[in-house]
Amino acid sequence: MKRGLAICVLVLAGCGARSGPNNTPDPGALPLARGSTVVERVTECDHSANAFCGVELVVVNPQTQSSGALVAKERYRLRKSGWSIGQGDIPAERSAASPDGKLRVTYATASGDLLGIDLGWITRSRPLALALARAMFGRQPAMSIMLETGPA
Repeated sequence: MKRGLAICVLVLAGCGARSGPNNTPDPGALPLARGSTVVERVTECDHSANAFCGVELVVVNPQTQSSGALVAKERYRLRKSGWSIGQGDIPAERSAASPDGKLRVTYATASGDLLGIDLGWITRSRPLALALARAMFGRQPAMSIMLETGPA
């Protein structure tokens, strides 16, 4: 009986590992535009059958003139680092896949993501949305970043 219980515990522990921090992408692997600073970081996990975790970031850069310029600088930095550039999930977003295909990033201006959140096109955590609003109303050039594992 004890042996069966031990096997059950090991199987359940293995299942938990799939949706835990082991598959959370490392934000340090994301090349950021020069002068950028992360002001908010939230890890969000989906514990469904296709479990995954993503990292939401709010990035500000006082060296740029606008959030649009910051997104353009980020796109340039990603392309120079070998990431393949693409379109995001909504019109205001851009995306890119890492050279090895293990990471996908989606990014947008603070106002673009806040509009998408307001219209129900995308969902973001409350702390991330509040940090975007603070940056935007504080007139800081800011962008939202969602980093996930895999190219999809």
